[in-house]
Amino acid sequence: MTHWSILGRRVLAVGPSLSPLARGPLFGAAMETAGLERLAEARSASVDLALVDVDSLDPQALTAALETLAASGQAPPVLLVGTRLPAGLVRVAMRLPQSDVVEPPYSDDQVREAVFGLLDAAGAQAPAAADSTSRCWSIVGAVGGAGATTLAIEFAAMLAARANRDHAVCLIDLHLADGAAAAYLGATPAMGLAEFGPAAERMDAALLAAFTTPVAKGFDLLACPRDPLAFEQISKDAVLRILEIACEAYEFVVIDMPRHRRPWTLEVLAGSDEIFVVSELTVPALLAARALASEIEAGLPVGVRTRIVLNRLASRMFGPAPSVAEAERALERKAEAGISSDWEAAAASVNLGGPISQHRPKSKIVRDVAAVVDRLLGVQTPAARRSGWRPRRAA
Repeated sequence: MTHWSILGRRVLAVGPSLSPLARGPLFGAAMETAGLERLAEARSASVDLALVDVDSLDPQALTAALETLAASGQAPPVLLVGTRLPAGLVRVAMRLPQSDVVEPPYSDDQVREAVFGLLDAAGAQAPAAADSTSRCWSIVGAVGGAGATTLAIEFAAMLAARANRDHAVCLIDLHLADGAAAAYLGATPAMGLAEFGPAAERMDAALLAAFTTPVAKGFDLLACPRDPLAFEQISKDAVLRILEIACEAYEFVVIDMPRHRRPWTLEVLAGSDEIFVVSELTVPALLAARALASEIEAGLPVGVRTRIVLNRLASRMFGPAPSVAEAERALERKAEAGISSDWEAAAASVNLGGPISQHRPKSKIVRDVAAVVDRLLGVQTPAARRSGWRPRRAA
């Protein structure tokens, strides 16, 4: 089994017996083998973990190297592997911010437990990051096929175009079992959360890149491969953790939400700056949108309001669809916006792979989405960070 939770970690191995760990419990780590000189120079900024084969090294030289490391004030976590630990060596190890000992013979599980314990301790002592200024928009369809995924993609693409810089927007498809965002974009889903198991909650920014699929300049995608068991295998803590990390790395996070409630649904929506409920202009869809918006608002703090978007607006000459005024009477509230119908542009973009704004930039859909984005960007202001996976902005 691949141990993804160590993926990409920078591990310094000092001693010849430690190399096999790279093929076992530390599979996926960026392993560097070096001597005591390199250990003395190791710093937490460039090394995530130092492994030391105590039995293969001169005790006095090792003690001196650890003394230099401890004195630097920037020592990475150190895991000592061996049976012969002189008292002087132990005393120096105790001066390190994080250290532990594993005695041979040891199992893979023992090594993993020690490594994760050290990394968790180092993470807990790391300086707190500055308050996130990221903004999060969540989009959920009132009924299946309402076009929520299409609009999530277009929102993300439009925000990225407005930002015009790297790492501006991350689109996260939380249809974990059968999301369509990657297919619509002609991209390969790379967020293998189900393979993490319980270790998914240990994820950090260093692993985000391994899950990210670049779509365009400033526009990245996080989406899971198709897996019918994904909702059962991926914990709430893992979902909230990936959102928290994404909000620290990107200016905007756009979430394509499943319409059926999951254990994490309300927490995700509570941390969102904007919540869009997407409805078609049919009576069943409008009634479903009204009910869903009310259910969401009832489960969130007082004052939180959803924004209902009417999708696929078309001239009444093409059928007996309700007017916007009639739709708003059915909704018992004003709609936030209407998005015009442009079936040819939407179908062409899905078939070619990519946002409508890429393949049909003059589409009425692109125009209407741009109007929504620009209007909301004009009214949003920064606010203090709140508890939870990320903050909802204060009004």
